[in-house]
Amino acid sequence: MTRRRPSVPTLTRLLFVCMMALVSVSTNRATANDAARPGEPANTAASPIDYAAYAAALSTHVSDDGFVDYTSLKAHRADLDQFVKQLAVLDAKAFNAWPEADRLALLINAYNAFTLRLIIDHYPIKSGFFASLRFPRNSIRQIGGAWDKVTFNLMGRNVTLEHIEHEMLRKQYHEPRLHMAINCASVGCPPLRNEPFTGDKLDEQLDAQSGRFMATAGKFRIDRKAGVVYLSPIFKWFGDDFVAAYKPASGFGNGGEALRAVLHFASRHVGASDATFLSEGRYDTAWLDYDWTLNERK
Repeated sequence: MTRRRPSVPTLTRLLFVCMMALVSVSTNRATANDAARPGEPANTAASPIDYAAYAAALSTHVSDDGFVDYTSLKAHRADLDQFVKQLAVLDAKAFNAWPEADRLALLINAYNAFTLRLIIDHYPIKSGFFASLRFPRNSIRQIGGAWDKVTFNLMGRNVTLEHIEHEMLRKQYHEPRLHMAINCASVGCPPLRNEPFTGDKLDEQLDAQSGRFMATAGKFRIDRKAGVVYLSPIFKWFGDDFVAAYKPASGFGNGGEALRAVLHFASRHVGASDATFLSEGRYDTAWLDYDWTLNERK
């Protein structure tokens, strides 16, 4: 018995079925690749850069309250190093074409990743005699030139942390909540978030960071009995950055416009009763001490 050749219509149907099967297999493979494998972070497909390696480093070595296991991170630094390499080869023209939220998120992540890299490159930190007279022995302040001398490769350029913060983040984006997101490896800093910032969630993440900051007594505190509102020095150093977005029409005391803007900002991230207290302005303000102790998870 001879095998009969399919007629043209039958052959067309077979080809169509085969093509649809291939499409189905390809789609299923893509879905499987996009899904997080057990023990791995989900693929941040909404971002124009792959944050998977950085997400893995953060979720593994940073606690929910923002403290870092630097011993573990130094011993298992491959994910962090991979992300730092990504930052070096990122194309500047492509970056400049991203939406603003994605660019801002990337620069915040770069600042935080480079700070982690700085610490593990010097960990355990060796204290200097003169620096130890002013700052904790286990502190980023013991690393000479941490902000203005040590350089990192960002999009093919050698930049310092100071340059990223002041010339890129503050000068180009005018988003005061970034001061609640960038981390200087110290207890006095905003807590290091244990996930990357991403453009699609940036507003939500910055608000969450602001709320966490205001809920920490060492960074913000209201003493109604004494009639004093205590503020982190971050608001003294960068208070002017809050004026454009948070200058109130009225209320919030008789301080300068930067202080009133800071208090207005604070009122957005506290309970209703505290927000009313702040707006009424019948209190003094004082600056808290800044804790430069390393944000190390013991």
